[in-house]
Amino acid sequence: MSRECSGWRLGNLEMMEPTQGVNLGRHWKVLGESALKQTTLPALQGSFKIGFKKMARRLPFRDPRTVARDIPGVLDILFPRLTGGLVAALNRTMFTFDGILPLSDEHVAESHLHKAMLFELSVVRAERFLQGEDAPSWNEVLTVAVERQRLHFDAKVPDQLEQIDIDRAEHAANNLVHMLCRVREQHGGSELSISPLVPGLGWISSGFGDFSLGQILIEVKHTDRNFMARDFRQVLMYWLLKYSASIERGEDVWTECLLLNPRRNSGLLFNFDEVLHSASASSNRVELLELLRSIVGEEPTRR
Repeated sequence: MSRECSGWRLGNLEMMEPTQGVNLGRHWKVLGESALKQTTLPALQGSFKIGFKKMARRLPFRDPRTVARDIPGVLDILFPRLTGGLVAALNRTMFTFDGILPLSDEHVAESHLHKAMLFELSVVRAERFLQGEDAPSWNEVLTVAVERQRLHFDAKVPDQLEQIDIDRAEHAANNLVHMLCRVREQHGGSELSISPLVPGLGWISSGFGDFSLGQILIEVKHTDRNFMARDFRQVLMYWLLKYSASIERGEDVWTECLLLNPRRNSGLLFNFDEVLHSASASSNRVELLELLRSIVGEEPTRR
């Protein structure tokens, strides 16, 4: 039997008791960190301009996620203060959702799938529910998950899915669907987008985020710990690329980011401008974009 959840058709889900959810109205406030001198940014831009322009000609195109997570040096130039102290301060603003059961480490360990594959399955499954499928085929879900994993990892493809794998992936998928339902309810029925486009720039190719809801970028993580610096680097990179495209095309840009962890039942909401300001030592969005363009090459070639 299918259910309705704020405009999304959810099929064959074991729905939790309705709750008021969590209030996402609070924003993280900028910490009182000392700013670098105003002359620092132009000096950085000048010193990196020539070297990175030459490097950009020979670098292969990389998607934004790879750049942010596997080539952190690029982002360290942009966000020198995105370190342990700032990350810890952000993590102190995490919240949980009422009525959602986390996956324990013991339950996750019962599946013999690689964790990345297990939770990729759960995200694909959740997307199919949100797109209106009552009973998505696990074989089709597995096919999509393997294709995605192969883009970033040397995916280990299982011969078949065991029932315990399906149960654990279904649990995580249900958690994600319920989280997204709660958030959408609190934002007046804003349109949910699956896999929003992240434009490319220079040798950074275009890519895709997880979800967006109006002006909120939503990224999903399934770690067994708090959100890490690389998670914030990833979404800040997404924002800069989106901002660059918005200037050229007159498009809207995300104002907030919501990180969700269905495995732990945790979320973290922050304002992009506030975190960009602190992570970059008080640079504004225009200065950051110019520095990024210096890194990827002067010409803002779209990919």
